[in-house]
Amino acid sequence: MPKSLADWLSHLESLHPKTIALGLERVAQVKQRLNLEPDFPVIIVGGTNGKGSVCAMLEAILHAAGYKVGCYTSPHLLRYNERVRIAKQQASDAELCASFEAIEAARKGQQDSGDSSLTPTLPRGERGRSTEAIDIPLTYFEFGTLAAMQCFIAHKVDVAILEVGLGGRLDAVNVFDADVAIVTSVDIDHIDYLGDTREQIAFEKAGIFRAGKVAICADSDVPPALRAHAQRIGAELWCIGSEFGLRAHQGQWDYFGKSGSRSALPYPALRGAFQLQNASAVLAALDVLKERMPVSMEAVRRGLVEVELAGRFQFIPGKPQWILDVAHNPHAARSLAQNLDNLPPAKTFALFAMLKDKDMAGVVRALEAQIDVWLVATIDAPRGAQAEELAKVLRELPVRGDVVVCGSIGNALNEASNRAGGNDRIAALGSFYTVAEVMHLRKVRGV
Repeated sequence: MPKSLADWLSHLESLHPKTIALGLERVAQVKQRLNLEPDFPVIIVGGTNGKGSVCAMLEAILHAAGYKVGCYTSPHLLRYNERVRIAKQQASDAELCASFEAIEAARKGQQDSGDSSLTPTLPRGERGRSTEAIDIPLTYFEFGTLAAMQCFIAHKVDVAILEVGLGGRLDAVNVFDADVAIVTSVDIDHIDYLGDTREQIAFEKAGIFRAGKVAICADSDVPPALRAHAQRIGAELWCIGSEFGLRAHQGQWDYFGKSGSRSALPYPALRGAFQLQNASAVLAALDVLKERMPVSMEAVRRGLVEVELAGRFQFIPGKPQWILDVAHNPHAARSLAQNLDNLPPAKTFALFAMLKDKDMAGVVRALEAQIDVWLVATIDAPRGAQAEELAKVLRELPVRGDVVVCGSIGNALNEASNRAGGNDRIAALGSFYTVAEVMHLRKVRGV
């Protein structure tokens, strides 16, 4: 049995032949064996982009209101522990290892022998069975999802926020029933798994809706497939601009919803073009839960002002100025381009690396007008695009800015530091991998 968290994560990566294997049957079986039945409200957040921002704002506001919040997000940037937070604190290595051990025993049909204070016992029907291994293969994400919920149950949280990993209908978090479900946006991404049309993708994302529960859509262009699915299953659909919405003013904004309004709100501390839409979806979700979890105006204001989220149009002050953004699909890239366009003029260097199964040309087209120099690098991962592949895309479009092939992200960081002047800015973008590596290297080098 693995001992350290690093050993466990290596073990998880080896359990299933596929990194992504959508479907709920396997994870539901292990969930049942562990009797993971939360008795607190569950908020599930899906969408093409904006999921992380919505989760962060929900967590910040509910924490400010005095609730013990469990928040599960992915992927992480520097440490796996970032994915599982309880009362805004990352779960410890020991807690995660204890949960992983219980899940490993359960997926093999064995009773857990770990710390019972951290791990629920198996259901009555599972007890007394042979300890002969009955392996249920789980993916890395499925294992992590069950571990997060187990931590939340052990800590007796007041509410759990679960971020969808991919799609929704067949994503591991959907093994739990949402008391309120949020779809932030619907656009083209992960076409190999979700389909290549907005309608197909909308159907997959609407899979987190539940009959008799409120489903929230923060995309102003609501796909018909999403509306149709909500109607078919009997979910109550709230759409931005209709059942809820916002009115922006100079330096403040107002929220309106079916349960009333909240006025003179501060802009969220998260920068970006769509953050008011995201924030209004958050307040709509709080309206849904207001009888069970009332939230004061003071808590809303404090949460909006104090919310933090690494890698989403994240500014690092200095000369030159750095911007970190995990934008990895055209929809996110268009948002980043709009955000860059709203900044004071400056020469902009892109430290650019992507995964090869993403729409590289679409991301480049969205950002082309904002970038003066492209410093192209390779992501050192099985799905990573080679620097030369990216450079070919840039040159064939073509882009107006210079293209510099740097090889590794480390080399691109050196090139950016050498080329950029004090009044310039450097935007690291294209993938979570890109931003994570830049954050790590900057920390190690003290840049």
